[in-house]
Amino acid sequence: MALCPCSCKRSCTLAAVIASVILGVVAAFLQITAVFTATTTFLWVALGIAVVYLAVLSVTVALANRSVCTTCLEDALTAVLVGLLGTTLFAALLLAVGITATSIVSAVLVGILTAFLTLVFTGTACLIRCLAHCSN
Repeated sequence: MALCPCSCKRSCTLAAVIASVILGVVAAFLQITAVFTATTTFLWVALGIAVVYLAVLSVTVALANRSVCTTCLEDALTAVLVGLLGTTLFAALLLAVGITATSIVSAVLVGILTAFLTLVFTGTACLIRCLAHCSN
């Protein structure tokens, strides 16, 4: 276990989760009002991003420098992995069920998918910050 070069606060991961929830709610609202309609192409792209990113992340973590603050790394990796697994699950679910533009169930599922996909990207920002020896 390496010494933490930073104070290892969870503020970055917490901000990532809050941003994901907010964007998920906004996406669900836009889906139910038919301003934004999730298409099958969006679902395939989200699924592809999640699967490829999971493979790249697995290789990267295996080759990563072990002298990084482990608390910071564990929090960021947890956020990214939860986002990846949720994105994969909900993209596959929406591809199997199909999307209706003004359906409440579709809107909720698209909102959850968007929240998980946002968590992947914001969690990645936290992970990069952690691997770069953050000062916070």
